[in-house]
Amino acid sequence: MSDSLIAQCLGPDFLWSQLFGRATQFLGRAALFLDRDGVVVKEVNYLHRRQDVRLIDGVAEVIRRANQSGIPVIVTTNQAGIGRSYYAWEHFCEVQEQMIADLGEHDAKIDAVYACAHHIDARPPYQHDDHPARKPNPGMIFMARDTLGVALEKSWIVGDRAIDIRAGRNAGLAGGTHVRTGHGGRANERETALALATKEFRVTAADSIADLLTDATLFNGLLATDQAK
Repeated sequence: MSDSLIAQCLGPDFLWSQLFGRATQFLGRAALFLDRDGVVVKEVNYLHRRQDVRLIDGVAEVIRRANQSGIPVIVTTNQAGIGRSYYAWEHFCEVQEQMIADLGEHDAKIDAVYACAHHIDARPPYQHDDHPARKPNPGMIFMARDTLGVALEKSWIVGDRAIDIRAGRNAGLAGGTHVRTGHGGRANERETALALATKEFRVTAADSIADLLTDATLFNGLLATDQAK
């Protein structure tokens, strides 16, 4: 199964692109972009084993609410561990299958996943000084736009690293939320993320993704922005 899935999802540029459902159903919609490690699943150094997958508290409820509201949920994840040959795409598939199964137990589903293994310290064919798809570059977000037709100017990103938030700004999103889970508690991550705010790009802070359920300026704001257009 994983070999055929890898052949299907891994493009000639060695970027992972996977959809779950029809792309056209989200044309013109605001999207919720999520980093994976530290936002959807608990941070594990170079996560590559199915048995180490643990959902972040509250993430299934956030994703389920987005599903019910017609907001596509899109995961964008840097995977330098693959580029460095610490693990392979087969392991990535196993982790993803477990994550999807765990979310499914709560009636929550991801609509698309994009992954970039390119890194300056990676081995060929993943060695690249500054690949346009590796966050903080916006390439994976642009892939989602081109495939799903989502409206980036109405969309939001949640990440535990400032580079996640910067990727959102570089892509022209409406804003981003920095969470303290995962690497979010590291020195200067929160301050660096908040400093990315501009007049056009809003940045908010949260303890975890679960806060998007209760803070009207976060998840409710995303819904209001989409429904007002």
